[in-house]
Amino acid sequence: MATNPLEQFLIKPLIPLHIGGYDISFTNSSLFMVLTTALIILFQWAGVKDRKLIPSRIQSFYEISYEFIQTMVKDNLGEDGKKYFPFIFSLFLFILFGNLWGMIPYSFTFTSHIVVTGALALIVFVLITSVGLAKHGFKFFRLFFPKGVPLAIAPILIPVEIIAYLFRPITLAIRLFANMMAGHMVLKLFGGFTVAMGVYGLFAPLPFLIFFTAFEIFVALLQAYVFTILTCIYLHDTLHLH
Repeated sequence: MATNPLEQFLIKPLIPLHIGGYDISFTNSSLFMVLTTALIILFQWAGVKDRKLIPSRIQSFYEISYEFIQTMVKDNLGEDGKKYFPFIFSLFLFILFGNLWGMIPYSFTFTSHIVVTGALALIVFVLITSVGLAKHGFKFFRLFFPKGVPLAIAPILIPVEIIAYLFRPITLAIRLFANMMAGHMVLKLFGGFTVAMGVYGLFAPLPFLIFFTAFEIFVALLQAYVFTILTCIYLHDTLHLH
């Protein structure tokens, strides 16, 4: 019997909890988010605890990740962005590790759920809006009507800019969730085909499955990068307006 490719996305309660009629159970998604947080802490601790002139593999990976995000923040935000580096670096690692969980059998990819990606996008949206209001006050709303634009087009431009701004968290959430969900479904389908075809699977589905597994790892890295770079771009717009 073929395995349903959607079963891997089911949220299952591990510790049932109900308070005031609300289900706040500790689920498999919760477990892997906790594991991801612990893994990030362990990764950063291991990356800096014994720094050597000739780095170990984990130190090298940590330094590459750190410098990659540091360069991204500097290029997009300049000197003003230094204070936001811890948040952006943590966001990148959380999404990256969350994406990569799905490449391990019997694990759970929580970034394939829009409720998770939506929460991350909402955190980014609230942060960016709060930073803009704190830095610029009412001048922040100039973001929706830049200086030098003819007043005559205000009735058209302002609604369009507001809608585009409000859609930022939606597009952030959907892009990450859709890419991770679609890729894992394809992997599951071709994995099922390979097993079902037995020895014949070695000649068709298996080679494609190996290629697509490598491609899905690349997508996991790419989507973490895309979410982070867009966060930097949106933050740049808020800090510097138009």
